[in-house]
Amino acid sequence: MEELPIFDPTVPPETVTIRFVPRPPSLRDLRIGLVGNTKYNSDRLLLRIAAILEKECGAKGHRLRNKRSAGAPVDDGILREFKTECDVVIAGIGD
Repeated sequence: MEELPIFDPTVPPETVTIRFVPRPPSLRDLRIGLVGNTKYNSDRLLLRIAAILEKECGAKGHRLRNKRSAGAPVDDGILREFKTECDVVIAGIGD
C-alpha cells in the first residue's frame, strides 16, 4: 500500500500516515459509489464520470449519494452501504 504523509498546520509538526487501498487493475464489472458534496453541479459531474466509466471501462453500475453538506463527513449509513454495495468510490466536488 502507498502511504501519504499528512501535515496539519494547526498543530506542532507531526506526521500522520494514511494507507491507501491498492487500485483495482480494471473497473470491468465493478460497482461504483459516487459521493457528492451537495455543491452546484457535483452530482452532474459524478454522473457523467460514471457514464464514461461504465461505457469505456466496463463498470457494472453506480450509486450516487450526497453528503449533508460540503464541509460534513460522509454519513455512517452511506459508508455502510458503499462498503457492501460498491467496489470503488469516487468523491466529487462542484461549483
